[in-house]
Amino acid sequence: MRKLEGKRIALLGSRKVAEVSKIVENFGGTPFSRPAQGTVFLDESKLENYITRIVNGKYDWIIITTGIGLETLYHCAVKMEIEKRFISALHTMKIAARGYKAVNMLKKLGFSPLVRDDDGSTAGLIRGLSAFTLNHAKVAIQLHGDAAPALIQWLQSQNATIEEILPYIHISPEKQVMEKLLEEILDEKVDATVFTSTPQVRNLFHHAEQNGIVNELQVAFSQQTVALAVGKVTAQALYNKGINRVIFPQKERMGSAIVELGNYYQQLSKV
Repeated sequence: MRKLEGKRIALLGSRKVAEVSKIVENFGGTPFSRPAQGTVFLDESKLENYITRIVNGKYDWIIITTGIGLETLYHCAVKMEIEKRFISALHTMKIAARGYKAVNMLKKLGFSPLVRDDDGSTAGLIRGLSAFTLNHAKVAIQLHGDAAPALIQWLQSQNATIEEILPYIHISPEKQVMEKLLEEILDEKVDATVFTSTPQVRNLFHHAEQNGIVNELQVAFSQQTVALAVGKVTAQALYNKGINRVIFPQKERMGSAIVELGNYYQQLSKV
């Protein structure tokens, strides 16, 4: 059944656009690309400093939030020819992970996290960490693009010492693309927007704030355009921006997200 028949779907990601477009088309929808991720550059100078601090035993805990972030750290250690020291250092640390991609990358390196989320969210990770005493613990948090204010605030409340590991520099997306997307949403030319990461949420609302149309954007998402998130973390970023109607799958997969959107429209048509 073509559950997205007649629906115009904006894809805000910049990776695997052709694959996601094909899935949308298979469900009868019309996909179009509006990349809101921006450009990502590897910050090699800072990355080598992070690796050095890890191998020198500067942290008691490391919290892994993305698989690609951990993979980047490992590849940097390989480039520095200290990958064995890097792996040995991780063995001396307590490891926490959020999300299946982070857990899978840890497994590839021979690790099983001491703590992981119970539902793919930051809140779930905090629930897992709550079983441990972090008073005066030195904690490194690997982040991909955005800060994790709820996690950092909680760690600070536990009297932990925190350092954020940010392997990438994020450059804002093209202004013209963002303004076109905002115009299309407000003109009711978009039935659903597909968010695959939290920076896309941040960038869209940043441009809305610059144009003084945040309230209008929130109304559009509540009445016309459906916000589809790839998983719970991205969904939470949308909730934090005042978007209450957010669709997301239980399993963080792009295909599963499109299926969930199709099911939403199918149920809506029965009302």
